[in-house]
Amino acid sequence: MDMMAQLGKMLIITGALIFILGVIMLFFDRLPFLGKLPGDISFKSGSMKIYIPLATSIIISIILTILLNLFGRGR
Repeated sequence: MDMMAQLGKMLIITGALIFILGVIMLFFDRLPFLGKLPGDISFKSGSMKIYIPLATSIIISIILTILLNLFGRGR
């Protein structure tokens, strides 16, 4: 396959993934379990709030790893 064709495919796939991620972020507030898992850490002191989503990050990482392994096997 031509190098430019491979680059074109990669750009289209990257754009589609960014689009899907954007749609998910639009509806992020409506997903009740994300961001409020037991392993997520939050501190509040006066007007300052620090939020560290450890458990949410791990869950998203596992899901993305599974999806990329499933769809990346065709190569």
